[in-house]
Amino acid sequence: MAKKKTDKKKWAQDLPEAVKDLETKLTLSRKKKLSPPQERSWAEPYKIKMVEILRMTTSKEREKYIVEAGYNTFLLRARDVYIDLLTDSGTSAMSDRQWAGIMQGDEAYAGSENFYHMEAAVQKYYGYKYVVPTHQGRGAEHILSQLTIKKGDIVPGNMYFTTTKLHQELAGGKFADIIVDEAHDANSTHPFKGNVDLNKLQKIINEEGPEKIPYISLEGCVNMAGGQPFSLHNLKALRKLCSRHKIRIMLDATRIAENAFMIKKREKKYANHEISDILREICSLTDGATMSAKKDCLVNIGGFLALNDQELYKKACNMVVIYEGLHTYGGMAGRDMEALGIGIGESVNENHLRSRIGQTQYLGQKLLDYGVPIVVPVGGHAIYLNAKEILSHIPQDQFPAQTLTAELYVDSGIRAMERGIVSAGRNPETGDHNYPRLELVRLTIPRRVYTQAHMDVVAESVAVVFAKKDKIRGLKMTYEPKKLRFFQARFSKLRDG
Repeated sequence: MAKKKTDKKKWAQDLPEAVKDLETKLTLSRKKKLSPPQERSWAEPYKIKMVEILRMTTSKEREKYIVEAGYNTFLLRARDVYIDLLTDSGTSAMSDRQWAGIMQGDEAYAGSENFYHMEAAVQKYYGYKYVVPTHQGRGAEHILSQLTIKKGDIVPGNMYFTTTKLHQELAGGKFADIIVDEAHDANSTHPFKGNVDLNKLQKIINEEGPEKIPYISLEGCVNMAGGQPFSLHNLKALRKLCSRHKIRIMLDATRIAENAFMIKKREKKYANHEISDILREICSLTDGATMSAKKDCLVNIGGFLALNDQELYKKACNMVVIYEGLHTYGGMAGRDMEALGIGIGESVNENHLRSRIGQTQYLGQKLLDYGVPIVVPVGGHAIYLNAKEILSHIPQDQFPAQTLTAELYVDSGIRAMERGIVSAGRNPETGDHNYPRLELVRLTIPRRVYTQAHMDVVAESVAVVFAKKDKIRGLKMTYEPKKLRFFQARFSKLRDG
């Protein structure tokens, strides 16, 4: 029996337009032949075992939610957020090994076995002699500040960080910015915008005297500058200067593994070095470190103060009992210390870092392709939108970065963070706003959480908001907390006229 001939044209008429378009594209693509790629793609060095179902919202719902939150993304409920780029602090996805470690939690009040596992990991990968656990990074900042700073002291640092600076001030000190000038220029392509300007530091030493400087506060992948690293060449010169004047260097090690990766990629001398070796060399040039383990170390809670000075360590052990918990748990459960010890080892894996920072680079390049002004070079943990340039028609005292975060949320459910005039707070002497040169929106990428498709959604949303930037109006502050106002401040939208 003869087969019935199919009428292809009639068959095609019954297809939806979208399917017809796809069929046409597929037919055309078969005729094309691509050459092998010059540069190979990379993929995440893990596979997904479990997913969290996200709640999808409409723009009308999001308009309601952002008004209720006072245009502050910190005050949004997490259930109302689609892609959460507020912070990389405590938002990482832990590995199966870390979850297995949690099941081995030793919850003894004193001498938990998990503490000794964590301590051994810190000593192995960072090289410090003594470890004091804390509930998170600011617990370590508080202890260090109270033990080393006296009223009238100056604490030079490579740009301020909000909680660090506040703890220094509460202890009676005053922060002094000694970062290179390029760090305050969003468009500068300096590869190490986290470097210390040694001339600025020497001037402070000459004017104030080394005895008034308890330590240099050195941050890796400087957050407020756009996640910008310092170089080992600069750190070695800083160590030499500080040794001459007998001044400590205290490292903010929150994202120091990422800084080590940047050194490997941008400092030729270290191109063939292992990340773990670069990390150990960085730490060997400092006298101690505060760590918010919720970032690099891939855990949801925890931190520590690491020291080489035994006398300072003894004092820290006494203080941690008062404010955090016993010196062998410091506010953490045993299971969290176990996950932290494992996470430290995973944090220096080069495949992990290549994927983690590669995702940030991917998003940054997409935004540059759309013509969106961002901080360059792209840093490690986040993309920083240049709100001062994007919303150039909005005065800084109408909070352009805060405004931009709200607009992004309404457009697509993305939650970002302001890093500008709101974060900078007020001058304690004049009461006026501090006006930082950088007015930024931080799109912070959690580790091992989102896919490249999520990054595409983010880039497209930013591009859409950027296209209508001239129609956006600023905000006025309606509620202002006295300290760290960016967490809880409230705003309302300004209207024309």
